[in-house]
Amino acid sequence: MNTEEFGFETQAIRTHLEKTQFQEHSTPLYLSSSFIFEDAEDMRASFTEEKVRNIYSRFSNPNTTEFVDKVCAMEGAEAGYAFATGMAAIYSTFAALLESGDHIVSAGSVFGSTHALFMTYFPKWKIETSYFDINKPETIESFIQPNTKILYAETPTNPGVDVIDLELLGQIAKKHNLILIIDNCFATPYIQQPIKYGAHIVVHSATKLMDGQGRVLGGVAVGEAELIRKIYLFSRNTGPAMSPFNAWVLSKSLETLAVRVDKHCENALKVAEFLESHPNVQSVKYPFLKSHPKYEIAKKQMRLGGNIIAIEIKGGLEAGRKFLDKIKLCSLSANIGDVKTIVTHPASTTHSKLSEEDQLAVGITQGLVRVSVGLETVEDVIADLKQALA
Repeated sequence: MNTEEFGFETQAIRTHLEKTQFQEHSTPLYLSSSFIFEDAEDMRASFTEEKVRNIYSRFSNPNTTEFVDKVCAMEGAEAGYAFATGMAAIYSTFAALLESGDHIVSAGSVFGSTHALFMTYFPKWKIETSYFDINKPETIESFIQPNTKILYAETPTNPGVDVIDLELLGQIAKKHNLILIIDNCFATPYIQQPIKYGAHIVVHSATKLMDGQGRVLGGVAVGEAELIRKIYLFSRNTGPAMSPFNAWVLSKSLETLAVRVDKHCENALKVAEFLESHPNVQSVKYPFLKSHPKYEIAKKQMRLGGNIIAIEIKGGLEAGRKFLDKIKLCSLSANIGDVKTIVTHPASTTHSKLSEEDQLAVGITQGLVRVSVGLETVEDVIADLKQALA
């Protein structure tokens, strides 16, 4: 069924594989490593891609195809490819599109593992990265060099929950003929769709809100067919493909993405408002709080504020550790986007391998705590945070 003319929720629910002879109402699992051919000619035509069909689950699988089709419909993308993890999606996307000697311009506020790719691994292949301050977008063009190929950003960022104007990034990428790649993990395609603003590729860690229940790992890249083709060929040969089982789980999860994210955001706004009023909290960043420095931009490009809150606890590193030790209901975990509320102290955990200088460069202060607001009764979450801050 072509679902392009339908609404977001209908696309999420009604984009599915062609039914088998059993006329199942829910897509079955295709736990097969490979697929058979009718004869030698069928096999030849399939491998030369004269026929579009499943050959081997490292290339494609019915379950991964359905998952990708749903994300493409949600993001307004032409094509996509599903990966084992979000970082596999980010690495494979860059590796497929870059050559030795190319240059990346990226927001400095990026996930720790993405930072490691840019600073530790890509330089081995003579691929350099320049960081701009996400709060000084007027400086972006000054970092662009003749060999710059990609402009990259997360919005909102991990873990600082900063926001950047997608429309501005799209204009800069078009002016300088750059490939604009946006990590849309925190927002999900339900909240914002970067392709509308000029992004060529959108990447997600599907492990987060797309799954929403902390069950499976996954990643996906969607965007222009010509670019996705390069990513597909690279991934087909290097093997970071998503498993059929994870794709099946994630495809089912997308059917409830809108209703889940609505509630996540409703809870998160209430938690953010509580935290902003607490005397032991120095500052709160949440895109739909009027105190957020990019509130107007967030309102322009985001449907809702997301489920991630960044707070600065008075007292620095030690105060952040004590806060985590006093938590009772919420979970201490490195994940986000779960039905369970999760709190993390990045300076002592997820970003602890970065120097304090590097942490500050990507917006991580010693007292920063990231709160991923879940779907519990919001009064219970607030009570737990309140007693831990006391």
